[in-house]
Amino acid sequence: MGKPKKVKKMGVITGVLAAVIGIVSVVAGTSSCDSVDAAFDCQAVCSRYRDCYDSTYDVGKCRDNCRTNADNDAAKRQKADDCEACIGDKSCLSATFSCAAACAGVVP
Repeated sequence: MGKPKKVKKMGVITGVLAAVIGIVSVVAGTSSCDSVDAAFDCQAVCSRYRDCYDSTYDVGKCRDNCRTNADNDAAKRQKADDCEACIGDKSCLSATFSCAAACAGVVP
């Protein structure tokens, strides 16, 4: 004889619940990585703007605004990532000319 229907049903429900929890964990983990990457990108871009153009620039405010924008809009998160990648180790002058399009809208 097989298992009672109630036991089989509980096994199916448990399996489905485990699958849902696994999917949610993967999605949450990916979002967390994106958030950390955006935080790094925003800090790097805002600090570089201060170092190159305005020694009194409020990096904390810039970073917070950038992170909020990145958290709410995937295109803005990508823009911060592209800007940070572009400026890399370029000089301020070189980054100004080479990265103007990539960095437009990330910092003033």
